[in-house]
Amino acid sequence: MNLSERLNALRKDDNPTDHFSVPVQEDSILDNEPSVDDAAPEYTDPFTIPVIEPARADSTKPNGMLARMGGTTTTQAQQRNNVDGLAALKARAGEELFKRLGSRITDPSMTEEALRKMAREELSQVIDAESVPLSPEERRRLIRDIGDEVLGMGPLQRLLDDPEITEIMVNHFQQIYVERGGRLELEDARFSSEEQLRRVIERIVSRVGRRIDESSPLVDARLEDGSRVNAIIPPLAVNGPSLTIRKFGQVPLTVRNLIDYGTLSTDMAHLLDACVKARLNIIVSGGTGTGKTTLLNVISGFIPNNERIVTIEDAVELQLQQEHVVRLESRPANIEGKGAVTIRDLVRNSLRMRPDRIVVGEVRGGEALDMLQAMNTGHDGSISTVHANTPRDAIARLETLVLMAGLDLPLRAIREQVASAVDLIVHLTRLRDGSRRVTHVTEVQGMEGDVVTLQDAFLFDYSAGVDAHGRFLGKPIPTGVRPRFIEHFQNVGISVPPGIFGNMATGGTVAGVGRR
Repeated sequence: MNLSERLNALRKDDNPTDHFSVPVQEDSILDNEPSVDDAAPEYTDPFTIPVIEPARADSTKPNGMLARMGGTTTTQAQQRNNVDGLAALKARAGEELFKRLGSRITDPSMTEEALRKMAREELSQVIDAESVPLSPEERRRLIRDIGDEVLGMGPLQRLLDDPEITEIMVNHFQQIYVERGGRLELEDARFSSEEQLRRVIERIVSRVGRRIDESSPLVDARLEDGSRVNAIIPPLAVNGPSLTIRKFGQVPLTVRNLIDYGTLSTDMAHLLDACVKARLNIIVSGGTGTGKTTLLNVISGFIPNNERIVTIEDAVELQLQQEHVVRLESRPANIEGKGAVTIRDLVRNSLRMRPDRIVVGEVRGGEALDMLQAMNTGHDGSISTVHANTPRDAIARLETLVLMAGLDLPLRAIREQVASAVDLIVHLTRLRDGSRRVTHVTEVQGMEGDVVTLQDAFLFDYSAGVDAHGRFLGKPIPTGVRPRFIEHFQNVGISVPPGIFGNMATGGTVAGVGRR
């Protein structure tokens, strides 16, 4: 007797009055099972056939076979079909909505509220045309989800709403990394296609008057909350469009926040406050992602409210809290390659705007020469950032950037400009535990021969080691050297807490620390 015949006999013996039976198809895989005598030990016991309500008996395969094969029940299959059907409905409705909105979806003249209202009306018509029975709650949820897919950031919306995430990196449409707590993590979220990712990129850049296409395949832009966006598409991006978003918090960080995070010490904060009020020229240096812009925001908060501030950036990121602020943003060339306005153009123009302070988001080209000239011609108290690994490297990089202005200046003249213009370098480092710390506060003292001399006022204490979780225990400590600009503080009536630079005598040095 084969297994199918035994199964039918078992049904008749156990439930002779049951009018419901599970049909066994002729080509069922059960027909190919070995006989009972030759079967493996696990097949020697009779099958346990689950009791199925007649109303649900729509399967054409024996439920014992499904149980043995690890299959799903009819109810589970229906649930899976419902999920698949809902996903298909979302995809169809989203595509139809995108077609109906057309170019209006990237129209910068339309407010976000007006665009969403119009999208809800169009989407209601699309869902009605589908004739799918939905409860009111399901309908509202469907409209909201599709609205986020088409008008929002799609799978990025949840990541943007997560306050713990500080950076989002889309390598390609199926791979998204985030930075959480200073660590990189791979997220489950992903785009459905390259087209969806491309639409999100185009939506972001169009809202700030930028464009991205094959003739201009990379762009810097910003979100409405000020978060910085960089996008790059083929042919430059080989694996498909790539998107990087550096998030800005809804509430700007304060100096108290940075002290609590361990980025600054209280003494260091007092010193920076005094330096800004004494109108010293400050350069914030550091590598990528070390928090230069965040620190620049905090330092700019020390500027008195009665001064006129002009900010100059590639893409607006600074969140100055003063009222008397003029914000300038560079502009790329148009599709004909004309109309570009560079950072250098804006720096030169800002000198005619009667600024008390000039704040340049970042110098990365020939504008470094114009900024140094502004610092040397009465615009004291200016602040900027530069990419560098150490304060000494920051000086060298400024020299290189000045050379990029295209003028044949002797190196000594450039160094004299740098030494005369820059008073203080505040250097940030991203440590291997993911934290951002100010590791150097360095005074630029002047020239000795052909070398720009630097003197550290604060240094990060690496000798404290790390805790059990790998987090650095050290903090910025004073070197004991009293900067020369303290005399300037006294002349302008600004004081700093006593003992802020340690217990060493004026002009002294500590072991391993001196002028460089």
